[in-house]
Amino acid sequence: MLIAIDAGNSNIVIGVFNDDSLSHVWRLATDADRMPDEWWAVLQPLCESDRIDLDQATGAIIASVVPRLTPKLVEMVRTRLGLEPIVVSSDLDMGIGVETDNPWEVGADRIVNSVAVQHLYHAPAIVVDFGTATTFDVISPHGSYIGGAIAPGVQLALDALTGRAARLSSVELVVPEQAVGTNTVLSVQSGTVLGYVELVNGMLTRISAELGGDPAIIATGGLGRMFEQHCPLIQAWEPDLTLVGLRLIHEHLTSTGAGTLPRQR
Repeated sequence: MLIAIDAGNSNIVIGVFNDDSLSHVWRLATDADRMPDEWWAVLQPLCESDRIDLDQATGAIIASVVPRLTPKLVEMVRTRLGLEPIVVSSDLDMGIGVETDNPWEVGADRIVNSVAVQHLYHAPAIVVDFGTATTFDVISPHGSYIGGAIAPGVQLALDALTGRAARLSSVELVVPEQAVGTNTVLSVQSGTVLGYVELVNGMLTRISAELGGDPAIIATGGLGRMFEQHCPLIQAWEPDLTLVGLRLIHEHLTSTGAGTLPRQR
């Protein structure tokens, strides 16, 4: 049994793998101030309600883009599960080349997604992750991560607009039927959601032209499903892409002798 934790700026996703099968997934709000014991107080009841015996866990791996949170998750795994988790970083051999100017600054989740998309599809590839930021991650024809693009996430953009404009109230994130809004809400939805549809389509066209070949283009992240239906270049939505990548990296590192340490309790 493997415990995989993907800690993002807005959400933490925890997955349980039994061999290669992802049996359970929980999505939690990110709270960098929550202490290790508090995270355990959240995780343990979830496992108990789903009848998961954490004593069977043999490994753990964490990818985090929240530096304040990372050591708290590591301590929770160490003290409560008795395991030494792998923490994904550019210092590890994750089975993929990172050909950027500063490999150390690339978010862990972006590398993990790149590993997963190659396994599930092929290289070259582009991953569009609809999270707090909308990121485009690019895998070259020879299978290395070579960079990408980062834009504000659509929810972040909408919150900024409605929060700073006195006459605009909170607006639901849905795709309007037409670009010309006949009231304020429809106008905001058009400019924000349809605007992001065009942003995604335009960026994918540009990146594909620079990359060459026939890249696999895959969406992930909480809003990926909505955009996949309106961006014809996106071939599939993989909501658990990062968790799959974590399992693959754990498998790779374990096979090379760098996996988690045995249970200590």
